[in-house]
Order: sequence, then structure tokens, then C-alpha cells
Amino acid sequence: MSLGRLDLKYPAKRALITGGASGLGLAAAELLAARGWRLGLLDRDIGRLADAVTALREKGSPLCESYVVDTTNEAAVKTAVDGFAARCGGLDLAMNSAGVAVAGGMLETPAADWDWIIGINVLGVAHCCRAELPHMIASGGGLIINVASAASFVCGGDMSAYNASKAAVVALSETLYQEFADRQVHVAAAMPGFFRTRLMEQARAPAQAAGFARKMMAASNLEASAVAHEIISRAAAGATHVILPGRYRWLWRFKRLSPRCYLRWMLSLRRRFEARAAARRS
Repeated sequence: MSLGRLDLKYPAKRALITGGASGLGLAAAELLAARGWRLGLLDRDIGRLADAVTALREKGSPLCESYVVDTTNEAAVKTAVDGFAARCGGLDLAMNSAGVAVAGGMLETPAADWDWIIGINVLGVAHCCRAELPHMIASGGGLIINVASAASFVCGGDMSAYNASKAAVVALSETLYQEFADRQVHVAAAMPGFFRTRLMEQARAPAQAAGFARKMMAASNLEASAVAHEIISRAAAGATHVILPGRYRWLWRFKRLSPRCYLRWMLSLRRRFEARAAARRS
């Protein structure tokens, strides 16, 4: 489905975006603003949120509301979502993109970091879905896009907390797809690989792991605007899993077809990487 057909399917053009002040969330908001959608942005960064609202109104959004919300606070999320839906008379599209990153080995990652990432990446998404779904059902249908990551299936080493949190988002999305399809609410999981974003700004990670992630993001030729366009257009066309770029779709199929072979291959890659690192240090 093209974005033009998305507009036709949801002529009221009412969208809510979490993590909307920067990165993928802001890119999605910019895309919709240029098409005349009314927007509600949820984010914790009050300064960036204010700047985003100003920019989105200039881009063409006839209504852009901001809500300073921590998505781990269920009551605050519900108040914000209910307020936006009441202002617009319903809700058509929600993109739950607020998320954080944790890196490091299993034995080195403290329990506090696990609590932090599960609270935001998993419970935060669940709180948002619980608040959004009643309004979409009342409106006769809608589209929810939960932003996970290719990490949900790649499952690289030294990323256990992040991988687990994003795999949970995929599982949640698959479950909600079944529960609400007959109520005309389509739920999709977005699973992008590395692209240029601000995810690592608040990441909890050892210096080496954080540096590697920043290097991979900088080396990516994917900008958030292109990622947002592909995610929204493919989810609107009925995709349940939006995986990009193409090489990650190959990995996803490989793992699904032969999970043991995939894990053995990943282990061999890890061993080669560690051997090269040791050689450079010697």
C-alpha cells in the first residue's frame, strides 16, 4: 500500500507516535505531517519535543500535540492517549518507537539495567498498546506498529538484555495481531537493522560495545526517513513483520529454516571476530 492509499484508508488522519521527539519516531511524524495528518507525540525529552512540534506544524500537520510522558508510567500513557483521541475524535495509527539500548555480556550486565530496558522496551510498549487499542476499536479499525529490531532474531552475543526486550516486542505484536484482526486492527512488528539514529545517546553499555554500535550506525547508508517510509508503507499494506534492509531478511529466513545451523554460523563469526581482536592486541 502506498502512503496515498494509507490516507484513503484512514481519511481522518489521526496518528500517535511514542519516542516522537527524535530518531525514527520523529522521521515518521515528519512523513505524516507532510501528508496532513494530525499528530500526538509522546516523549520524555521536553526540549526536543517542543522543537519537534514546531517543525511538524511547519511541515503541514494541522494539529500537533505533545505529551511529556515516560512510557513506563501506565497511568500517564493512558491519560495522554485518551486526551489525544478525545481531541481528534479517535485514533487511526500508532507507532510505538520509544526504546533504549543495553549492551554487555550476561554476567557483566547488572539487574538494574535489565529492569530499565524491560520497563521501557517491553512494558512501555504494552502500556501504549493497551491505551491505543480501545480507541481504534471504537473508530472501526486502525494500525499499530511496534518498533522492535533485527536484534530480536539476530541475537548477537553481548546483547542479551536488548535482544530479549526486542524479541518480546515481536512476540507481543504477533499475539495482538491474532487478538484484534477481527476488530479491524492490524498490528505489525518493525525489525530494522542498523540505521542512523540517536539510540546510543542514553545506552547503558561498556565503552567498547557502545563504540562498536555507533560505528555500525555511522557506516549504515540508511537514514531514519527512509526507514520510516518503508515501515509505514509495508505495515499499511498488511505486512506483519517489516524487516530491513534486505540482508536482514535473508538472516531471518535462514534462522527460521535452520535455527541450529544459524546459531553455529553466528558462533563461528564470533570466534573469528574475537581471534582478529586478539591478534590486533598482540
